[in-house]
Amino acid sequence: MGETITSAMLLAAGLGQRMRPLTLTLPKPLIKVAGRPIIDYGLQALRAQNITRVVANAHWLAEQIEDWARTQEPQITLSDERDVLLDTGGGVKKALPLLGNNPFFVLNSDSFWTEGAEPALSRLAQRFTDEMDCLLLLSTLPASVGYEGRGDFTMDTQGRLSRRQGPHVAPFVFAGVYLVRPSLFKDAPEGAFSMNRLWDKALANGRLFGLRHDGRWLHVGTPQAIAPAEAVLKEI
Repeated sequence: MGETITSAMLLAAGLGQRMRPLTLTLPKPLIKVAGRPIIDYGLQALRAQNITRVVANAHWLAEQIEDWARTQEPQITLSDERDVLLDTGGGVKKALPLLGNNPFFVLNSDSFWTEGAEPALSRLAQRFTDEMDCLLLLSTLPASVGYEGRGDFTMDTQGRLSRRQGPHVAPFVFAGVYLVRPSLFKDAPEGAFSMNRLWDKALANGRLFGLRHDGRWLHVGTPQAIAPAEAVLKEI
């Protein structure tokens, strides 16, 4: 059970409109929480997992993401979306030639997490099996900081997921990290599209799974969310 994962993508191309006015002059992934850019926390987790191939996409204020990437280890390859913003799914599809043929991690760069007993990325890799096209890290609502929604998924005892229905509250929220097979992108549309489109495809085939995170998930989507995230980090 489990696979050795060597590649990852950092999603860093968003406009960060909810983060204004901070994002008028700074891309959202480079906004600092506790003195470090948000994107650094995810990259640190990738280093700890011995990921050797990292791709980051860039659109808004792309030159700043490019400058940041040049200073990092492991070396980060830029997937340039300056011409057109491709959304969460289209951005990953464009980067597929840079990511290789094996399953890879995808990390949002407007959130990060605190670890539980074992690193989250290690747990995802160990849980990933042939029956899965995509495995999402999920946080419970009480363990989510800076999130005000009603949750995204319910999960059965095997980890198979179902979408939240209507106005009801679902116990799990997507925590901005997943492990995915390149094959899930077969027949994906050209141009911009949401990763939700492919997750629905995997759901329909019984191949979308979740893993409950055993730490805290810190969603930093607005300027007001920075202070609560910093407060959690001080507790560690």
